[in-house]
Amino acid sequence: MGSFFYRGFFVFSLLILLEGATCRLDKEFSVSWAVDHVRFFKGGHKLQLTLDQNSGSGFSSKNKYLFGNINMQIKLVPGDSAGTVTAYYLSSEGSNHDELDFEFLGNKSGEPYVLQTNVYASGQGDREQRIYLWFDPTKHFHSYGVIWTAQHILFMVDSVPIRVFRNHKAAGVAYPEKQAMGVYSSLWNGDNWATQGGLVKIDWSHAPFVATYRNFSVQSMAESMGEDVRAVSSEQWKKLQWVKKNFMIYNYCNDKQRYPLPPPECSMDM
Repeated sequence: MGSFFYRGFFVFSLLILLEGATCRLDKEFSVSWAVDHVRFFKGGHKLQLTLDQNSGSGFSSKNKYLFGNINMQIKLVPGDSAGTVTAYYLSSEGSNHDELDFEFLGNKSGEPYVLQTNVYASGQGDREQRIYLWFDPTKHFHSYGVIWTAQHILFMVDSVPIRVFRNHKAAGVAYPEKQAMGVYSSLWNGDNWATQGGLVKIDWSHAPFVATYRNFSVQSMAESMGEDVRAVSSEQWKKLQWVKKNFMIYNYCNDKQRYPLPPPECSMDM
């Protein structure tokens, strides 16, 4: 899927993948880390990352994108995954990079997975939010992605928005809107911080740890200044408030130790 520059922004080919569609992950992605720990199978339609005591692993997309509805179905590391981090994210390159993060923090068996999201714009991050997932993400594939427009970014889990980050550049808040980003994922040892602040370490007797991927999709979005593009629907807003009320466990906007004066976007994205 090539991308083309036209009238000031990228327009890339439309790819819509529905449940059961057959995206060739081996055509869309390259191994970026530890080729012997990455496995393409089912004719290239599925991919697995592996973590053991020797190495983690990772992959990256062959294309970059600017705006779109970008999704991947993932089945996370099952069982006692404490200390592991499965990172799935979009990122541009360079010190002033933009980045949109999903980080799945492992747990002891039977405890809920923690999903941390973060937004980098022009190299500035430190915008972490954490939620508990309301389902077991190790038993079935679930879709994780972003709806990224020039006006806002919605972080999505299946059809549920879990976070919105709006374009407040008029208020001096940097926003990812000019740098095309690639799609990346990695599975690695984060036991110095990932589970209960690093108190729970990886139990290597459960290795290898495996995360599985399928059905990558990118849907291009015609950018305009119309209200239909700027607005978050009332149904999306209700679902977002449900997540905040029932599953959010950390929001940088409420961290008075880090931010005695909350960043300006916090009061505008409520």
